[in-house]
Formats: sequence, C-alpha cells, structure tokens
Amino acid sequence: MPPSDDITARETPAGRGPASDRPSLAAWHAGWAVAAALLALGGRWLGGIEGPVFYGVLAMVVPGVTGLALLQRDGGRERMTLLGVWGLAAMTAASLSGGLTGPLAGFVFLPLTAGLALGGVRLVQAGALGVGAAAMAGLLSAWLVGPGPHLPALAAIAAVLTAGAAALAVRLSWRQNELRMTMAESEAGKVERLLAAQPGLTLVLERSGRVLAAYGAPPPALPVDPLFEQGLVAAVHAPDRPRLLAAIDRALQGHDAATAFAPRLALDRRVQLILRRLDGPGHEAPRLIAQAFDGTSQYARELGLETARIEAEAREAGKSRFLANMSHELRTPLNAVLGFSDIMRQRLFGPMPERYAAYVDNIHEAGEHLLELINDVLDVSKIEAERYVLTLERFDSRELISAAVALVRVTAEEKGVILSSVLPAEPVDVSADKRALKQIALNLLSNAVKFTPPGGTVTISVEAIGPYLELVVADTGVGIAPEDVRRLGRPFEQAGAMEQRRQGTGLGLSLVRAFAELHGGRMSIDSTLGEGTAVTVRLPVAQVARAPAPEGGAEIIPMPVAGGK
Repeated sequence: MPPSDDITARETPAGRGPASDRPSLAAWHAGWAVAAALLALGGRWLGGIEGPVFYGVLAMVVPGVTGLALLQRDGGRERMTLLGVWGLAAMTAASLSGGLTGPLAGFVFLPLTAGLALGGVRLVQAGALGVGAAAMAGLLSAWLVGPGPHLPALAAIAAVLTAGAAALAVRLSWRQNELRMTMAESEAGKVERLLAAQPGLTLVLERSGRVLAAYGAPPPALPVDPLFEQGLVAAVHAPDRPRLLAAIDRALQGHDAATAFAPRLALDRRVQLILRRLDGPGHEAPRLIAQAFDGTSQYARELGLETARIEAEAREAGKSRFLANMSHELRTPLNAVLGFSDIMRQRLFGPMPERYAAYVDNIHEAGEHLLELINDVLDVSKIEAERYVLTLERFDSRELISAAVALVRVTAEEKGVILSSVLPAEPVDVSADKRALKQIALNLLSNAVKFTPPGGTVTISVEAIGPYLELVVADTGVGIAPEDVRRLGRPFEQAGAMEQRRQGTGLGLSLVRAFAELHGGRMSIDSTLGEGTAVTVRLPVAQVARAPAPEGGAEIIPMPVAGGK
C-alpha cells in the first residue's frame, strides 16, 4: 500500500537538535577554546603574538568556554545567545587585528561555522549576519587605525583552525540531520505499522472519492487495489451511491458523517463507513479520512430484529382478531342460556322444585358475569386491533353519570357501601362516545364498590375545567400498593391478595385507560394502601356551549388508539 504524504515525524522543539547532540556540541566548543587558548599563550611565549592581536586571539576563547553551558541548559534561546557571543568575539578579534587584512582574518568566518554546528536554518542565517558584522568591524578598524601587523604564520594557523572548526561543524551538523531523519523515519514507521495493524480499513480520500492511501485490513468484498484504480464510489452498489456522496458532502462541510453500503462485488454484505474532514497544510484542498468496517453481522442482526418485530405485530393482530371472533361466537349461545334461564326464573311455564330454582339463579348469575367478561374482552380486542370506532355525540355528562350511579347503587347497598355523587348545578356538555364514557364510569364505580369494605364510602364527581372533563372516583377501600399502581391499566393486570384478584378479571381499568386514550385523554391513579384510592380520568371533550346535534343522528369519527393497550 502506498504511504501517505500526510504522515510527518514528530518535530523537536524549535531551534533545537536531538538531545544526543549536546555532548558533541560541548566537545566542539571545548576543543575550540583549548585551541584558541594554546594559540594565544604559545604565540605570546614564542614572542610572535603580542599587543592587540594577542587580546584578539584571547577573545575567541570566550565563546568556546560559554558553549560548555549547553550541558546544563539547552534550547533555542540559549543557542541564539551563544551565537551572539561568537559574533561579538569575531568582531573583537577583527577590530584588534585589522580585519580581513590582518593575521586573524580567518576568525571572521567563525560565527557562520558556529551556526552550522548549532544547527537550524535560523542559526545559520544569524551566523552569516555575524560574519558580516565582524567584517564591517574589521574594515572600520583598518580605516581608522590602519592595517594590522604582517604575521603570515599566525594568519596561516588561524585559517587552518577556522577550516578545521568548519569541517567539524559540517560533520556535526550532518550527524544531527541524519539523527533527525532517522527519528522521523522511525516515527513514520511506527504510525504506518499501527495503521496497518488496525482491524478496519483507513482510507485517505480526495473529495471526488479517489483513494490516495489505504491502511489496515479491508472488509470482505472490498479489495484495496481496485480502490486505487477506480475510486471508492465505483466499488459501491449503485443504489447506495447517493448516500455515500451525501456523507462525503457532509464530511467536507466539517461534520462527522457515517453511512452503510453494499459492495458491488458482494451485495449480501454491508460495509460501515465513517468519514471525517482532513485539512491539508497551506492552501491545499481538504481531504477525507474514512474508516471502513465489516457491518454484515450488525446488518443481519438489525434485519432479524425487524423481521421479528413484523412477526410479533402480525401475531398480536391475529390474536386480537381471534379474540374478537371468539367473543362474537361465544356471546350468541350465551344469550340463549341467559334467555332460557330467565324464563325458568320467572316460572312462565309453571312451578319447579326449590332446589332447581336455586340452580337456575346460579346459572343466570354466572351467565351475566360471563357475558360481562366477553363484552370486556371484545372491547379490548377491538381496541388492540385498532378497529374500535368512537361514535361522538353531544350530551350532558351529568345524566350519564347519574345513570351509572343508579346501576351500581343496588350492589353498593347490598354490600353496605355508601355511594354518592357530586355533580355541578349547571350542565356539563361534552362531545364524546356515550357508551365509552358510560363504560368508564361503570367500571370505576364497580371496582370501587367491589374493593371497599362495608361501611366505606364511594364518591364520584364530575367537573369541566376549560376544555377538559375531569371525572374522579374516590373510595375508602383497601387501597393499592405503589408497586402495583404502575402495573394497573394493562389488560389482565390485577393488584392485591389472591382473594381480591378472584373478584375481577383485570380488564376494567385497562378499558378505562384505553377509552380515555382513544378520546385523547389520560387516566391516573392515586392510592394509599389501607386508606383508599382515587382514579382520575381527564378527557378533552368538554363543550363551551351546547349545540344541536347534526341531522341524521350521531357523528361517526374513527380514532386511532393512543398510548398503551
């Protein structure tokens, strides 16, 4: 795979070489300091160097000694300061020896030599400026003071020392560059090995989709070589290309983008692609970093989940249709049982033994209970199958509540429960399904009476609050535990002990909740165990003013199921 042009080695701090060149630099400076000191002391001892020239040679010892400080502290500022010391020493030597015409002319070029040794373009440029400054200082000295003494041996020795220092500086600079290059290649190799070892495929793309570099393991059915030849877009199944191009555009705008596609070579597989913009240096066109993973297993899981969801919905709809059909089939013979048992109870065809009369009463009572259960199951099935149609009528809800209270009053009196209603003096007009609203009131009242001990009270109240009709049924019964309150309202969910559960089927509250949600309202339960329960139904059906019903009877409006079942 071709290497990426965007991978660069980690750079060292500005103006500094690698940490291992500090001893070499210190040794180079120490060597120069020794050579300059030996030249000054030897020349003075032999008698050839004296006066200003001696001090000029001695000035060149100072930068050599100063360079030993690099062993303690090194950095761009420290190296630039050291180069300034070289420049001042060269200017001093040139000024005291007559400049380029004097015996220390070779020392004028030492700032440039030191810049090479210290490394870096800026230091070399500063060294060149130092050479110019030293030459100007020497020229000015020759013009003001006169040319320096004629000492050919000293001039030759200074030139040889300068040449030797320059050769060693070039060698040292070359070693520094080699070391930097080695470090850069090592870092680049680490990055490339890391990218090549990753489980997915990383691509460097142009905005057109052309692949510039690829690293890592490619997903199955997405070979790398054709990507370089044809580009990424050509490797994608045609119907998936618009999604890929849209993801590329989004990534070029600076947003993270992700998409999935089928490879053209294997339509049964899927590839997950994550794209991110990569801005190039300068004014280069932005590129894209793309990571490709094999998404076939995830696609298979999602497809399996979607299939399971469709099958579950089909089974649920089939169950609801079955319950609805069975309820119809059961209700027909049950009506006959109720009719014949009622005839026998009334003794229309003559008297019967008391024992059989008790059996007939039990048959009629059990049949009514079963019919009530079947009607509830039928309503639940219709709601779950989304086949329940609300018949909206305008009426005074107080009349409907009064009728429901009258139906439940006999049962309440037989049990010794005090049943009362709190209704406003003014009409409470609503637009709702009359049968559903009556069923809500009957179910709540029946539940309250059923689970309220003798001597307790059950109260139903109705109130219009803006566009909402609020119906509240409160009792002083056994109450409901907090963990059971969360479950109630779902079909066949019951609360309390086993004896309490035997008194119902768990459909009453689920029907109340379903009818409330069909009207766009909600049901809430507030209960304290051992103290009582209050069930509130809030429906957006209240009318500001009573309006006459349209001709042709009630208005039939189908409404979908809202919320839970």
